[in-house]
Amino acid sequence: MDLRINATSAAASVSAATSALNGPLRAGASQRTVGLPEVSGSDKGGFANVLQQTLQSVSAAQNEASRLQREVQLENPNVSLEETMVAMQKAQIGFQATLNVRNRLVQAYTDIMNMTV
Repeated sequence: MDLRINATSAAASVSAATSALNGPLRAGASQRTVGLPEVSGSDKGGFANVLQQTLQSVSAAQNEASRLQREVQLENPNVSLEETMVAMQKAQIGFQATLNVRNRLVQAYTDIMNMTV
């Protein structure tokens, strides 16, 4: 497998990954978002709905990263290594953020349960 990474594409990949999780890597690339989902006026269901949509978004990002990894391993010429690495980082950051939210929710629940009435 012949991999060639020029400085311009590597710099673009790094800046895309660090500047915004939802920014497109290149024109025409299909990207999934990891950030908080947009809640329209008809879907406002509160915290539980936003949390569920966010978990689905993180899951979709992980599935997309897995798909891109598989395509790179199969040497698909339409999938770049840079795109795959950025997708993997997005999935990892989304998972870590979700894990931190879960830990804070558990800690808040524990604090509330330990309060005296």
